[in-house]
Formats: sequence, C-alpha cells, structure tokens
Amino acid sequence: MAWQAGILTVSDTRSQGARADTTTPLIRRFLEEAGCVVREAVLVPDERAQIQTQLIELADRLKLALIVTTGGTGLGPRDVTPEATRTVIEREVPGLPEAMRVATAQHNPLAWLSRGIAGLRGRTLIVNLPGSPSAVEECLRVLIPLLPHALSMIAGDSHSSVAAVAHH
Repeated sequence: MAWQAGILTVSDTRSQGARADTTTPLIRRFLEEAGCVVREAVLVPDERAQIQTQLIELADRLKLALIVTTGGTGLGPRDVTPEATRTVIEREVPGLPEAMRVATAQHNPLAWLSRGIAGLRGRTLIVNLPGSPSAVEECLRVLIPLLPHALSMIAGDSHSSVAAVAHH
C-alpha cells in the first residue's frame, strides 16, 4: 500500500505568482520516489488562518498519512507556519525537525535558524520544511528513510520493523 500524502506550500510571493514555485515539484518527486501518492498540493500565503485551515482539511477530510509543508519557518515577521501547525497538532514529534536541522546545519549553519516542527493530528504526520529548494532537498534526505517506520507506527502497526515496512 502506498502512503497518501499532501503538500502545503506557504509563500506570499509564490501564492501571488510573483515567484515560481520550485519546492512543490521537488517535494512531490521525493515523496513519489519513496512510494507515497501525493493526493493534493496546495499553495497559500503566509497567513496563519489559511495554513491552519488547509492542514485541518488535508488531515481530517482527506485522511492523509503525511502532510509536508514548505516555507514560513524562518525568523521573518510573516513566517508563521510552525505556529499554525502547533495549533492543529495533538502531539509533537520533535526528533524529526531536530534530525533535519543537525544534518542540514553541517552544510549551512543558517539551518539552526529554521523553526519548523513536526507532529501528529490524529493519524496524520505533519512535518514543516524550510522554503528554499536546497534546504528542502537536504531535509527530505533525512526524513524519507524515517517515514516507513514512522507512518507504520502511526497507522497502528507498533510491531513493525524498518525492514518489514520498507516496501511501503
């Protein structure tokens, strides 16, 4: 069974068409190569209410196993993706963003400034990624190998091993 996934791109400039969205296709490619089916990709401005609404919609209506967000994780005044995510998740999964920051900071010390979080809403894993394509790619290289076991546990298969679910 392929995992059902969604992508939420958060960007004022991309949502207004002022800049091309290169991160969504990149995330889609990585997820599909990992065996996920991307059911929906949504682009919203850096508006907390819109981010929250889309996360709830993707998690509750579509019942996706995974939602990957990109953008809005920096220190700018309009960067509100972590705050929006925190209001809709029920439990944080701090190890995922910690692992992504540790790995990406080896190449770019500015990775320590990313405020992305990860957590669960029901049986949906939500993970915040930065907005730059290079940072997204580096983060996905850390995240993808962890997904089979994480998503299997979230789905209720607590006895699975990484090897047993690698085919997902």
